[in-house]
Amino acid sequence: MEAGPVRFALEDGQALLTIDRAEARNALSAEVVAALSDGLRRAEAETAARVVVLTGAGNRVFSAGGDLGGLGQDGFLAGHEARRRYGLLLEQLGAFPKPTVARLNGHALGGGLGLVCACDLAVAAEHAELGTPEVDVGLFPMMVLAWLQRHLGRKRALEMVLTGARLKAREALAWGLLNRVVPEAELEGATRALVQQLAGKSQAVLALGKRAFRRAEGLPLESATELLSAELSLNLTAEDATEGVLAFLSKRPPEWKDR
Repeated sequence: MEAGPVRFALEDGQALLTIDRAEARNALSAEVVAALSDGLRRAEAETAARVVVLTGAGNRVFSAGGDLGGLGQDGFLAGHEARRRYGLLLEQLGAFPKPTVARLNGHALGGGLGLVCACDLAVAAEHAELGTPEVDVGLFPMMVLAWLQRHLGRKRALEMVLTGARLKAREALAWGLLNRVVPEAELEGATRALVQQLAGKSQAVLALGKRAFRRAEGLPLESATELLSAELSLNLTAEDATEGVLAFLSKRPPEWKDR
């Protein structure tokens, strides 16, 4: 596993990106944001990387969010651009063509919660907590707000951002922010099991499906139906769609070509 603010490791079909700032609670400095973006580009180019897993170093904090220690040191415009780059990272993560999984080794707060929301799926150790505590230091979680609006109903999203209260992992699971909550000792195994499920699918079909999901999200029902009917017609032209149907009829495992 390579060293740096974000460690990159390629193993068993997954690209593992680890925020490596345990001493700073894996805070999202400008260097971390840039390294995560670079890691995603690398994972997209690596054919052996079928799934991306994002986690934090240590066993206490996935990411405590923005690095408040450096707040305002670079001037207004530079600071604004740095925060914008974090927003672009969330967009990059949300639009990533391969499946993405957040592995919460600990608390996901503020900008760290934004990373969780931008990932497709999330598995958490049961001691993890999720929240947007920025309001307690006079800041509103602006950069995470759009993602929470898409994950939670209005009342729950507002409760989270207005109070700054943290959700225990089990409560976050009930709210729909997580897919799995497991004991800490089972976190890696549970994540790997999910990765193996995803890695066994056609990469071409998953990329097409993720794009369709994203484009249909928020559309009126009639518009979404029209969009998705066109996406299905496109899906049917994929080589892997033909292979999948033939494999099903022949009662054998499919041999994906990822195209």
